Amino acid sequence: MTPFQPAWWLPGPHLQTLWNPMCRRPPKLERRRERLWLEDGDFLDLDWHGPHQAEAPLVLVLHGLTGSSDSLYVLGLQQQLAAQGWASVALNWRGCSGEPNLLARGYHSGASEDLAETIRHLRAQRPMAPLYAVGYSLGGNVLLKYLGESGADSQLQGAAAVSVPFRLDQCADRIGLGFSRVYQRHFMREMVAYVKDKQRLFAHQGMSDRLSTLEKLGPLDNMRTFWDFDGRITAPLHGYADAEDYYRRASSRYFLGRIATPTLIIQADDDPFVFPHSLPEASELAPCIEFELHAHGGHVGFVEGSLSKPGYYLDRRIPQWLAEQAAKLL
Repeated sequence: MTPFQPAWWLPGPHLQTLWNPMCRRPPKLERRRERLWLEDGDFLDLDWHGPHQAEAPLVLVLHGLTGSSDSLYVLGLQQQLAAQGWASVALNWRGCSGEPNLLARGYHSGASEDLAETIRHLRAQRPMAPLYAVGYSLGGNVLLKYLGESGADSQLQGAAAVSVPFRLDQCADRIGLGFSRVYQRHFMREMVAYVKDKQRLFAHQGMSDRLSTLEKLGPLDNMRTFWDFDGRITAPLHGYADAEDYYRRASSRYFLGRIATPTLIIQADDDPFVFPHSLPEASELAPCIEFELHAHGGHVGFVEGSLSKPGYYLDRRIPQWLAEQAAKLL
């Protein structure tokens, strides 16, 4: 397979990072939406694409923070998987499908219980299909945490994680430096809007107890950093003592040694969200993990090719690696 050669016309990590959300042409896919009702009364929306055959390999795709199943890296992967005859289903984390979720709680980097429930649902839906999962950024962190927690019982034949924030505390610091503060401001706007949308829903539908839970968190102004948001919103809503407790318990770096599922991790050394020292050492990785570190690529970037015909390394590498894992099972 041709190795990744970063596009010469996108020098530096920020252009690599920004091309996908700002300039990439969205693939047009026919998808079928399914609503999965969770045991706690909330819901997740799943967007299916590709063949409906019972035995066709199935890939669960997990988006990143403030993304959705419409994120272009999700659509691109689903398109390429269908081209090789594989089915895929893109998960929208709670409240990310264009409609606020129904509980005060939301989604976060440690929400592996939602992933576990989704995987159980997919196994029941397509019991004969080999099942794989791919996670990007926050989705990659949740996936690796789940794999470490579940060990040999992951129910997955293989997994891939991209641009993972292995140490959430250090990534919260990194995104507050230099140009990365632009991303931080974007995330803060989106995350505060996510909470406000739920407040409006609860007020409109007379869900006073849930509205009260959110109002007790205090005003939503003056939140400039991840430490602010996660300390005031994420931690109390999801059973953590504070931001530090959340970061410690949800960071995937602490789960890597217990993974028993064949796993590919793709990371860039110049990721503007992740310090190089946040990346795991080789001694921390379980033997079944293949760690692919590139000098360049930014955060969920990895754009190659020419300006007139850009290419997306993740869209060709991940399906190819998954097909290799499937071949080993034959």
